[in-house]
Amino acid sequence: MEFKNILWEKREGVGIITINREDVRNALKAEIREDIAAGLQLAEKDQEVRVVIITGVGEKVFSAGGDIKQMAENTMWDILERRFDIFAQIHHFPKPIIAAINGLALGGGCELAMACDFRVGSENARLGQPEINLGIFPGGGATQRLQRLVGAGRAKELVFTGDIIEAQEAERIGLLNKVFPAKELMPQTMAIAKKICSKGPLALKLAKMAMNMGMETGLQVGLGYEKLARTLVHGSEDRLEGMRAFVEKRKPQFKGR
Repeated sequence: MEFKNILWEKREGVGIITINREDVRNALKAEIREDIAAGLQLAEKDQEVRVVIITGVGEKVFSAGGDIKQMAENTMWDILERRFDIFAQIHHFPKPIIAAINGLALGGGCELAMACDFRVGSENARLGQPEINLGIFPGGGATQRLQRLVGAGRAKELVFTGDIIEAQEAERIGLLNKVFPAKELMPQTMAIAKKICSKGPLALKLAKMAMNMGMETGLQVGLGYEKLARTLVHGSEDRLEGMRAFVEKRKPQFKGR
């Protein structure tokens, strides 16, 4: 399948979605969101794909956020009735998703990254939620996800001031997991993704669901869900293969069953 706004590639069990609209600084126009969603559908259906990376083309921009011209035309009813939520789709995606932030990740671009399971960035990365400067505030999950990642105080400071922070500061406060030189971003991200690919896909899927459930509810509900998910994994072929491989001192051959 060919796309107008993204590049889709499958490499060694990793699906790579690259936002490819430098002319609009990879702004999350509706058409780009739709192409990302379609790319994720391909990745979900393809059993060979075990991890997804989302990044931007080049070394300057991951995504500069929403399309301001498009947003300026929206009424409050357009916002209220919007049914399609790419951030929710990413958050609930059954396979791990890594954001490889190659440059600016602002507004909706930062929210896109936060919806992923974790984030790595290049030294060129700069992140922030500058919506307050337009008389609005983040509406793609930042008011909820950002404080869960960096704490309420830092999240409120970033949202209230609209400040944009450098990659090293983002790593220090926990918004980025790791920072790499620009030329090393994709090779290093691929190395992380391939390491995850070697793990049991069923265990990965249920671990992600259990962690999301605990974050969205509370400790006791999360622990209950974890016990149920752990029971399901224990009855899987992958669990038997993993333990046999450990005893036999070989690499396991997981099949997701």
